[in-house]
Amino acid sequence: MATASSAKKIKKTSKLGPILINGSLLLLILIWLLPTFALLVSSFRTRFDIQTSGWWSIVPHRAWMTDRVIDPDPNWDRDGVMNIEGAQGTFEEFRNGITLDNGTRVFWIGNKRIGKVEIQAYKWTSNFNFTLENYGQVLGGKTFEVRQPDGTIKTEQADNFVGAFLNSLTVTIPSTLIPILIAAFAAYGFAWMRFSGRRVLFVMVVALLVVPLQIALVPILQDYVRLNLNGTFLGIWLAHTGFGLPLATYLLFNYIRGLPRDILESAFIDGASHFTIFVRLILPLSVPALASFAIFQFLWTWNDYLVALIFIGAKPDVQVLTMRLAEMVGSRGNDWHLLTAGAFVSMVLPLVVFFSLQRFFVRGLLAGSVKG
Repeated sequence: MATASSAKKIKKTSKLGPILINGSLLLLILIWLLPTFALLVSSFRTRFDIQTSGWWSIVPHRAWMTDRVIDPDPNWDRDGVMNIEGAQGTFEEFRNGITLDNGTRVFWIGNKRIGKVEIQAYKWTSNFNFTLENYGQVLGGKTFEVRQPDGTIKTEQADNFVGAFLNSLTVTIPSTLIPILIAAFAAYGFAWMRFSGRRVLFVMVVALLVVPLQIALVPILQDYVRLNLNGTFLGIWLAHTGFGLPLATYLLFNYIRGLPRDILESAFIDGASHFTIFVRLILPLSVPALASFAIFQFLWTWNDYLVALIFIGAKPDVQVLTMRLAEMVGSRGNDWHLLTAGAFVSMVLPLVVFFSLQRFFVRGLLAGSVKG
């Protein structure tokens, strides 16, 4: 009996385990995806909708909806008790809304002198008033009208993200490819070539992983000023290359070192040079590690703000996307419809890169582990 009871407990536990694991993973996925979904929805909403309701109002829900509007009667005693559509109450009570027995609500909007009375009903509703105008303003730099608190209309010029998007591509693509190429050569040398000082040099490269890049910004900037590289794309390419090389070299070294030795020895016997082996064998076999580092480097460079601000400055013709977004936050802190559209524009390309190379992501993570 005890054995049968233990077997039932083990069987029950074995069924409960996957449910808890999958449920926890689903909860984590929802926590991560919810802000992204909220950002996407907000980027399609109008300025008025964002200021008056939350993004979750797109979900069907019950709310007070206006059936009709009544102009206030000049004879109503606004300082006393008023009778409006069968509801009795003071001005403050009508400002808070008085619900009648038939389920409708009488609601005063405005002040005593200038206002209106709405007869509202509690109905099912959803707010799908979406528009592409936000993206048109952000990507096209169109003009848009803003209603001021005093009722006047002000025309403003929207931010053009196209130039900043192209600048980010100009910075990110070379800053990803250059360190990959250099690190692949270095990793192959450390893994398969014998030369004096190899271990010391590799330890120095690994030690650079713990050095914060912030302490190198000022010395590098001083050298850039002397060499007239400050404010140029070449300068930021070199900076991102230098900051990314230690991790890339370490990641690729562990992967390349684990490649089958027999393949390389056969190539050496056939008379292949190190360069031929690197191009014909190492690079094709190292695609998972190369792709995984490309994801890390691309995302880090694309989302970088500090390095770009220091080495290329804030001039409009060289501004990257993160700098333009930060500028929008300072100048248009209340324009959430534009900020969310700009933020989602900056997310699109990294998402495409990640999902395109995601099959290499886990294999790349394992490539950086130390093998026994």
